[in-house]
Amino acid sequence: MARHSSSIVTLKPLILLFLFRFSISEIIFEERFEDGWQSRWVKSDWKKSEGKAGSFKHTPGKWSGDPDDKGIQTSGDAKHFAISAKIPEFTNKNRTLVIQYSIRFEQDIECGGGYMKLLSGFVNQKKFGGDTPYSLMFGPDICGTQTKKLHVILSYQGQNYPIKKELECETDKPDASYSILIDNRERDSGSMYTDWDILPPRKIKDLKATKPADWDDREYIEDPSATKPEHLLVLRGYDSIPKEIPDPKAKEPDDWDEEEDGIWKAPKVPNPKYKGPWKPKKIKNPNYKGKWKIPYIDNPEFEDDPDLYVLKPIKYVGIEVWQVKAGSVFDNVLICDDPEYAKQVVDEVFANREVEKEAFEEAEKVRKAREEEEAQRAREEGERRRRERGYDRRYRDRYRDKYRRHPRDIDEFHVRSLDGGGLMVNDDAFGLPLDWGWGSSAFVGADGIDYRDLTFDGPLQAFLVLFVLNFKLFHLCVKLVQVNPLLSK
Repeated sequence: MARHSSSIVTLKPLILLFLFRFSISEIIFEERFEDGWQSRWVKSDWKKSEGKAGSFKHTPGKWSGDPDDKGIQTSGDAKHFAISAKIPEFTNKNRTLVIQYSIRFEQDIECGGGYMKLLSGFVNQKKFGGDTPYSLMFGPDICGTQTKKLHVILSYQGQNYPIKKELECETDKPDASYSILIDNRERDSGSMYTDWDILPPRKIKDLKATKPADWDDREYIEDPSATKPEHLLVLRGYDSIPKEIPDPKAKEPDDWDEEEDGIWKAPKVPNPKYKGPWKPKKIKNPNYKGKWKIPYIDNPEFEDDPDLYVLKPIKYVGIEVWQVKAGSVFDNVLICDDPEYAKQVVDEVFANREVEKEAFEEAEKVRKAREEEEAQRAREEGERRRRERGYDRRYRDRYRDKYRRHPRDIDEFHVRSLDGGGLMVNDDAFGLPLDWGWGSSAFVGADGIDYRDLTFDGPLQAFLVLFVLNFKLFHLCVKLVQVNPLLSK
């Protein structure tokens, strides 16, 4: 897996190989999603009736190194995606099998999959979905920062078996061994017998076994020839040396009263010379046999299957995923029996990697510049609002001061005509002059509410809106009626 940045993950390719020496090579299915791809792939109607079905776009993606090299990209957030193609029926018994595709996560997927499935038997492609049986599923699964793994699930006798390892890409061989390939490089290996719980284990622990009575698992023992040096007991601090002694630094408190408190005794502290009871030194045990372990025996329930690696005859290849954020580009699907040809395809895909990386980095520069510009506008808008809030507070403070000094003047309103056919109402109860032209208005109340978005078409509408805004404006309404000749100007 190659990660260009936190917002793009490219898997090129995911590969599954069953290796077997075969003289004739065959390309079973190859899809580069060129013109005419719609005739080979069938979009499923699964989840469509619930409004949860996403769609696929034919696109090179945001950062393709070749604008003509297109794939199919998931489109629609928090949707299910299902599409499949019918391929010539094949079996991988006694032949090499390569399954390979590339996927590019151009989105911050948050949570979702990017895997493909191989399907056997008859499949109604219009109903292909999450409950459709499959023979093999593999591909990446990402969810948050905790889950980033590759699913490799094999179907055996009607049951699905997920791999037990954390993988990103894998390769299978006819001896039931596998290796992991990421970007055409082997990263891990193992056995299908041990890394899937498909068959019972060959060996099991013998639960009836017990440790023999003469089994000595003591690695070190006390030296039987060692004797206690009686003449060095005091000097070495053994046996007769007390474990604790009175604290030589302790002093009797000045307020200690022997009649009431008794004879004062210093508290005990560990004796630095004390070494504990004498013990003989340890030596290697000449009879040591190692740690006893339960022996393994043949599992009577194990029955080998030499065709463990063989899938049911494959007839379809499909994509079936769910994604929180859409935008994954699937491309370069290949099913063949020639590993060398598969490597050539990978090399072709890698040829555009540097161009793709440069395109992504350029897009990132544009995105960051746009975000910085938006952040600067937000900062300027915030500063403007802070200045206005300070302006409003000054008027509110002026109103409160006037109310304390002249409470009777609060309900005095003054109405006069404005040039251009407007009216101005001076209301100290709001703390700001209210200024309307017939096409616009602007004021902020003393209660901190911004009324600047109001628009009045005439004095009557202004009259009605003012009445609704604040019951105190009832007095203003009376004043407006009293000065009706003024409004007619």
